[in-house]
Amino acid sequence: MASVSAPPKTGVLPSPRKGNPALTLIAVCFGLFMVGLDSTVVHIANPAIQADLDATFGELQWVINAYLLALAVCLIPAGKLGDRFGRKKIYILGVFLFGITSVAIGLIGSIEGVLVFRALQGVSAALLMPQTIALLRSTFSREKFGMAVGIWGGVSSVSIAGGPLVSGLLVQSAGWQWVFYINVPIALLGIVMAVLVVRETASEKGGRIDFMGIILLAAALFAVVFAVVQAQGWGWGSGATVGVFVAALVLFALFVLVESRVANPLLPLDLFKSAGVSVGGLVFLANFFSILGVTFLLTLFLMNSLGHNTATAGLMMLPMSFFAIPSAPIGAFLTSRIGPRKVAAMGLGLMAAGLALLTLVGVDTPYWMMAVPFVIIAFGSGFAIPSGADLIVGGAPVHLAGVASGFQTTCIQVGGAIGTAILSAIVAGRVIPAVAETSLPADATEGASAGVVFDGFPGVNGAFVDGMHLGLWVAAALCAVTAAIVVLAIRELKHHDLETVLEESAEAVAGHR
Repeated sequence: MASVSAPPKTGVLPSPRKGNPALTLIAVCFGLFMVGLDSTVVHIANPAIQADLDATFGELQWVINAYLLALAVCLIPAGKLGDRFGRKKIYILGVFLFGITSVAIGLIGSIEGVLVFRALQGVSAALLMPQTIALLRSTFSREKFGMAVGIWGGVSSVSIAGGPLVSGLLVQSAGWQWVFYINVPIALLGIVMAVLVVRETASEKGGRIDFMGIILLAAALFAVVFAVVQAQGWGWGSGATVGVFVAALVLFALFVLVESRVANPLLPLDLFKSAGVSVGGLVFLANFFSILGVTFLLTLFLMNSLGHNTATAGLMMLPMSFFAIPSAPIGAFLTSRIGPRKVAAMGLGLMAAGLALLTLVGVDTPYWMMAVPFVIIAFGSGFAIPSGADLIVGGAPVHLAGVASGFQTTCIQVGGAIGTAILSAIVAGRVIPAVAETSLPADATEGASAGVVFDGFPGVNGAFVDGMHLGLWVAAALCAVTAAIVVLAIRELKHHDLETVLEESAEAVAGHR
């Protein structure tokens, strides 16, 4: 789902302009569309991947989380690479690698290989995404840049909304591998267009890239998610689980220490002097913790518990992504009129309400009881993205506005990874003891945790639904608490115009620095 003083306006658009604006927009939209599509197709394909490659429930989570964590860690340095070596070069490299890794995922034939190439696919997405907005900035005039951002956001929304349906049709008709193979023709067209019509931007000389910060942040984030996923088997109180969490805390402490001392930090600590930046980060974390974590569980519920095929499941999930298309522009408009504080609280409140309503859904409830909360959640998320972006970028010091836009995209990916891990752990925590009380073999916990129905064992089947409901309540509570923090911690700031809010929201998705 992707989107106080204004971000810096000077030194952004070189003059004279380079390249054809319309053709440049079309060229970068190929890469954008490909990444947007892959952000939602995998959820529908996961049950087929699990069945074909005999993946465990934990490995199934890593199909999503390997991509999200790699993308989260690499976005900010990828923006710096584009500045240093040329945005066109890095964009083409990212699109090329995205296509190659997509083919490798389909061909590798093992779950371990899928996880490796999903992580590399996340790196590829990080390489290309920041360059899309940067190339538009260097091509469009200030007067027309807002229009370009609007089209950019529309393409992203359409690709994300269409992902579940495209995935369902491809998995059902051709196999889960084609969810990834479909990227190849898009990547080829994107590369050809970029080579022919995109003009390179001038390279910028700057300080050294903070490789130590990148390594420490990557290791810390990995340790947190790894501990949550493995705790399902190790136990939350086991020495191994506690040890990995302690290691994550040590790595985070070292990261903060390094960032306070290096000349060109990956994430300058001065960024967090404003409450708007910290609270805006929480808005993104809560939003995508809920959206991606809940989507992971609901697709398993629709396909494994209710027995729908992939195409039907894709259609049933469509309202949540489809209504994101109109909700984000409406959220941006409201943010420009009444301010980010009210809109962020309103959006998170809607999400909490929608998630709470989903707890009424069971195996015998009609579909409309799911569809209505989906629409409410979509509008809540659409309101939270532009208002959260305005809190972060608007609250950051002017000279750090670019880094702030990369920080908010990192929050998106980290929130999604942690949400998927924690909500899955909650489900597994209900299922594992339920299976242990039956005559089912121990390995039945993998299927039961993914919502697979076992005839004659209603307690096991009900444990998955109970765990899903508990996960929904946790997500709803997180959104509600974050909404309260927004109201209490933020003073209403000066309202930005609609064009500025749209620009901030676009950069939130792209991670542009």
